[in-house]
Amino acid sequence: MKTMYLAVVFALCAGPMAVAQDAGTGQALFHKHCATCHGTAADGTGPMGPALVVQPKNLTSLSAENGGEFPLLRVVRRIDGRDPLVSHGSAMPVYGEFFEGDDTAMKTASGQPVLMGRAVADLVAFLQAIQK
Repeated sequence: MKTMYLAVVFALCAGPMAVAQDAGTGQALFHKHCATCHGTAADGTGPMGPALVVQPKNLTSLSAENGGEFPLLRVVRRIDGRDPLVSHGSAMPVYGEFFEGDDTAMKTASGQPVLMGRAVADLVAFLQAIQK
């Protein structure tokens, strides 16, 4: 058991992650699960925005608002529910269970591995691709 644990730790820490995120799949997931609040252009202007206590974020400016670095860990935690945002009476995301499972990993700019579900990885790849 200890050997298996060490192998997993080594795999997470050694070199780049061998995970191919799919921004196209992420875009489809975004339009299905997120655009109602964040808008089809991911600019925070979705039709449900006015009904929310906390207005949806412009997701195209996440890197610009974070010193030019995409805030991977913060985005993943917000999507998968580890850092809940209560803006409409329940924690965001409404589809949290959908984004669980099928663990994969990505690395932050500093090299920290972050575990997430495959759907979250695809969404993150899409969000990274649309940064201004």
